[in-house]
Amino acid sequence: MHRSGTISRLLISLALVVVFAGTASAQDRRQNTPGEFDFYVLALSWSPSFCEAAADRGNSGRSQAQCSRPYSFVVHGLWPQYERGFPEYCQRPAPRLDRNIMTSMLDLMPAPGLIFNEWDKHGTCSGLGARAYFESIRKARAAVKIPEEFLQLSEEKTIAPADLEAAFIKINPGLSSSEIAELINPGLSSSAISVTCTSRRLSEVRICLSKDMQFRACDEIDRRACRRDDVVMPPVRGG
Repeated sequence: MHRSGTISRLLISLALVVVFAGTASAQDRRQNTPGEFDFYVLALSWSPSFCEAAADRGNSGRSQAQCSRPYSFVVHGLWPQYERGFPEYCQRPAPRLDRNIMTSMLDLMPAPGLIFNEWDKHGTCSGLGARAYFESIRKARAAVKIPEEFLQLSEEKTIAPADLEAAFIKINPGLSSSEIAELINPGLSSSAISVTCTSRRLSEVRICLSKDMQFRACDEIDRRACRRDDVVMPPVRGG
């Protein structure tokens, strides 16, 4: 009897190993395959926080191109995502990014090194050519309105992450998912927006978008959100 129970447990364990191995194999086949992902995250970085952090680290010289200008929210990137996790560096070496494409993006992403890195790390996972990928970034950014009170913030502001999200949702109603969206994606976060922070400063606002650039709910991104009661927004330089 005891031996029979042991054999049964061994058989069950072996079956589980086979199942998990099959699942892992399926995930591995998909992992980092260009074009095979579920949605995008548009990451909007609060530039004054980035510049203050660079100054704290003594790296202000490397960020001079961005930090010498009065930027508010700038595009950090457009990142392909899985429902759990994300791909990165999907082609090694990455196809060389044409310098003309890079310079065409400096109005949204004001640092050449950032643009090159985003192409290598995230753009290669989109399944798009470089020009089409950066056109998608421009379309994604155009889909999001920035609350006017943040465009020329002249004084340091302390704000609760939930209030910051609410300000974005007020002028971008689609960021808050509807009942229909909840029926389609049961259990997902009730919004397509989350806020991240580093230490006490606001870091980024992240917007979840479908492949056709429509707002969509994203539970995974919400779980990585800032959990502080409030965050500091340093003022826009020259704002």
